[in-house]
Amino acid sequence: MALRVSAWHDEQYCSQTQADDHPGSLRSRRAASPQWARLTRREACGASVAFPLTPAPSRVAVPVRTVRFGWAHHVGDSSSLGWSPHPRKGHFVKGIVVFSGSAHPALADEICDHLGVERSGVKISRFSNDCLQAQLLANCRQRDVYIVQPLVPPTQEHLMELLLMIDAARGASARQITAVMPHYAYARSDKKDASRISLGGRLVADMLSTAGVDRVLTMALHAPQVHGFFSVPVDHLTALGVLADHYRGRDLSNHVVVSPDLGNAKQATLLSRLLNLPVAAGSKQRLADDRVVIDSIVGDVTGKKAIVLDDEIATGGSIMEIVNRLGDFGCNEVSVACTHGLFTGKAVERLTSSSRITEVVSTNTVPAPAHFPGLQHLSVAGLFADAIDRIHRGRSVSKLFNGVDPAYAPPPPAPEGLF
Repeated sequence: MALRVSAWHDEQYCSQTQADDHPGSLRSRRAASPQWARLTRREACGASVAFPLTPAPSRVAVPVRTVRFGWAHHVGDSSSLGWSPHPRKGHFVKGIVVFSGSAHPALADEICDHLGVERSGVKISRFSNDCLQAQLLANCRQRDVYIVQPLVPPTQEHLMELLLMIDAARGASARQITAVMPHYAYARSDKKDASRISLGGRLVADMLSTAGVDRVLTMALHAPQVHGFFSVPVDHLTALGVLADHYRGRDLSNHVVVSPDLGNAKQATLLSRLLNLPVAAGSKQRLADDRVVIDSIVGDVTGKKAIVLDDEIATGGSIMEIVNRLGDFGCNEVSVACTHGLFTGKAVERLTSSSRITEVVSTNTVPAPAHFPGLQHLSVAGLFADAIDRIHRGRSVSKLFNGVDPAYAPPPPAPEGLF
């Protein structure tokens, strides 16, 4: 077998990320081959060389092993040094560093558990004048840095932590900085629907870019056009597959998927297709942050059981309004599902006091409230870990949407004759 070391594989990374007792480490290679023994560490990591580790029989193709960013990629050979192309729980992915602010460290730990890496420490200090300071407690020079921080209340505090951590990683010579924001709260401020109003979604996107972020990884943005606010690549995940798996296996006869408003009808339609159910949507008018009016429902819901889908539940006003309107049509069993379950204000009290709501399902993009009996909390940590692994390896993230959301899945093959 031949071992090829690419020219840009730098000395410090080679020396600090490969254990000396690992079969792919420089010390092990020196012991296995006299050619390696004559190379210094700088020559081994900075040169572009290829020679066999062991004698190969004649007339037998010699596969080439390429060492790149801590992985051993084999050309023409299925063997490896113990790393797999897909992240599994407890699986080791080298070359990345994961940090987390104070918003949701439990999710960061679960993502790290799937990646097989330890979450690196961060020290957040507050000065007497109420200013914050972030210090990263792990070396991230020439590493892929991932900072997990959903923007949840207190949103401004957590946003400032994220900006400071990004700035610290940039100052520490990180190779690539990815802000993992499972919930991007300012996505709701995406349009000018009143005179002299701010666009917080665009402003925060500019702040992240100025701080030094290279990529953003998020889930279930309030509106797809928020992508256009960012000047860096955005990988937008969806939890529809996770939510659909929760309902599969049940008796869904006489069920209908309902969106509280027409703006979320597309997502409700995708879930209905995954579950092979009809879809309906409410016509909503928002009077205030916690007050909405739904005057009609588009679709047949009479006498059916409903799965109400929304991207975010904050105060629960929209959910309670659509549940009451469904009750007017004889729909008295409602399962509420969302991606971001913030449950602020009196949301828990509202949802638990309704006799029509049979269950509330949410993902763990944001921390679960302390006192919410019966809340079904689904994990999306594996989905984020898979996306991080694909980003790190330079593989397609859009393949995660196969069979879930065709808008973000890889494009179909072009018809014959077109180019």
